[in-house]
Amino acid sequence: MIPYFLIPPLQIGPVAVQSFGILAAAGVSLAAALLVRGARRRALDETPLRDFPVWGVLAGVIGGHLVHLLFYHPEELREGGVLQLLRVWDGLSSTGGVLGGALAAAIFFRGRRIPFSRYADVFALAVAPGWAVARLGCFSVHDHPGRLTSFALAVAFPDGPRHDLGLYDALVLFALTGLLYALEHRRTMQGRLLPILAVGYGAARFFLDFLRATDLPYSDARYFGLTPAQFGALVLIAYGMVRLAQPARQAAVTSPVTSETRAG
Repeated sequence: MIPYFLIPPLQIGPVAVQSFGILAAAGVSLAAALLVRGARRRALDETPLRDFPVWGVLAGVIGGHLVHLLFYHPEELREGGVLQLLRVWDGLSSTGGVLGGALAAAIFFRGRRIPFSRYADVFALAVAPGWAVARLGCFSVHDHPGRLTSFALAVAFPDGPRHDLGLYDALVLFALTGLLYALEHRRTMQGRLLPILAVGYGAARFFLDFLRATDLPYSDARYFGLTPAQFGALVLIAYGMVRLAQPARQAAVTSPVTSETRAG
């Protein structure tokens, strides 16, 4: 069993920076660096991938905050009013972050008339490890507690051992990172790494969310017995399966962003 721990914030003048913020920033920085590195290794134009991260992060934060307020904890919007919409730092959903980032990519690459499919593999190889590091930030503050359990990887929360979904998510994403880099090295699934990531993570997230706590005051909202992330996971799985079912040539020229936008 993993001991429950609290990491003290890093004090920078009057500002206290939590471990979540540090690891989230590290994950974004890693993903941004890997995007440029991946484009360089494939002799692709690096300029779009140098410019996109800022837009992707902004859209991800806004999307993450809106999904948190509208679907996970609408009571916060009722209590805080319209001003709560502007407090983008106060509550983020990774599902909303993915949707916001996908929308930003659709607008960004279409606006520049660049086929996203040209960079799809690069995105998969950058997003997976960056997301994994960011998820360690969730684990560091234990903000995704799960059900009480005696599982070996449980965290000894003050009220008893529980699953820690931040840890599980990070482990899944690190495993998917290893798989994607192995496939990229063998060049067996060129042009298909992003749908593989979508199916792999979507399936894992769908089943892992059944382990989330339902007995705590701040438990995630459920709709028809599913969390908002589980609905998002189903969209990821559907997108990935459709893309993987396409012939290789069609998969290489069809923009994944288009498919994401149509999916919803």
